[in-house]
Amino acid sequence: MLVIFTVITYTNRDIPALGSQEKPERVIHLVTGEFKAALPDGKVIEAYRWDPGTIYVNTGEKVKLSLYGVNGAEHPFVIEGTNISGVVKKGAETIVPLQFNKEGVYRLICSTHADIAHNGPMIAYIVVD
Repeated sequence: MLVIFTVITYTNRDIPALGSQEKPERVIHLVTGEFKAALPDGKVIEAYRWDPGTIYVNTGEKVKLSLYGVNGAEHPFVIEGTNISGVVKKGAETIVPLQFNKEGVYRLICSTHADIAHNGPMIAYIVVD
């Protein structure tokens, strides 16, 4: 008689508890970026950006926004339509927990680079469906 045993092991992080409806928070990564170019007269122009420039989340979804500073010393920011603000520093990660309960487009705006006159606009769009 041939008997075959199969042993399967799981840890708590591999599968959710029975009956659990909670989804883990999704992490969305953005970085700071910079574009530079020289005009024919030698003048250097530059613009700072969030990359990616548009992210999508579901209404009620718990998200962690991971903002990493690559270019520029620091970028103070606000998320329009919320009370969320902070600063992203070069070489550092800033984590922002998000959960939107209303559909819409929310702008992540760097206050240092808010328009062309200040090497921007450094704006990312958070689209909530």
